[in-house]
Amino acid sequence: MCATCGCSAPGPEGERHEHEHGGAAHAHPPARLAPWPPVGGRRILALEQEVLGKNDRVAAETRAWLRARGIVALNVVSSPGAGKTTLLERTIRDLAAEVPIGVIEGDQETPLDADRIRATGCPAVQVNTGRGCHLDATMVREALGELDLPRGALLLVENVGNLVCPALFDLGERAKVVVASTPEGEEKPLKYPHMFRASSLALLNKIDLAPHLGFDAGRLAACARQVNPRLEVLEVSARRGDGLHAWYAWIRARLAEARAAPPT
Repeated sequence: MCATCGCSAPGPEGERHEHEHGGAAHAHPPARLAPWPPVGGRRILALEQEVLGKNDRVAAETRAWLRARGIVALNVVSSPGAGKTTLLERTIRDLAAEVPIGVIEGDQETPLDADRIRATGCPAVQVNTGRGCHLDATMVREALGELDLPRGALLLVENVGNLVCPALFDLGERAKVVVASTPEGEEKPLKYPHMFRASSLALLNKIDLAPHLGFDAGRLAACARQVNPRLEVLEVSARRGDGLHAWYAWIRARLAEARAAPPT
């Protein structure tokens, strides 16, 4: 349930929606929302606190589980069409010989992206959120049970294409990685500051198109650092390969940190 956008609010006559995990769909009952408050929004605030509090508890449990196994989970977020799936396909093909990789794919409908990931030889679980606009910690915990990742693996979570609600929902990941692309314009971080503030790394994808679009990569980096001064920004092209060595070096550094962490 998303307390801010109402994505899991019941439809006409309390209709149900389904999530698909690895091909097996199951239904969730209609959300029980408090009546719209007459004054002040206090009930809405209480509902948001309850929903996010429960999500954060599950995320903390997942994070501890992953840490104990030395698994690095990256929550990859972007607007639709920024190139997340293409980036993951290329990453898997280039790093599969170094580290076991598993993928959780989040989309409202269809198994299309999980099918693309599986075509690389990488195990993937599709999570279909129905009317929901983001993954949450419970969805990820359930999908992890299907992946059965070995110790020291890399888990790539491709979130639903949306730069709003996924910023609020901790999935138990080590880091959020936000993917922007040159056709989206330089001021994306200013328009969606919460996502860029929540992320540890920004990948500017489709950099090969920048000369054709008159895109100013420096301007995007400046906007990103205005929102989050600690944010690292890397320019990449998932199709042509530009800058991917830096992206892979960043991943290797996170894997090394996980290996060096004391056992819990």
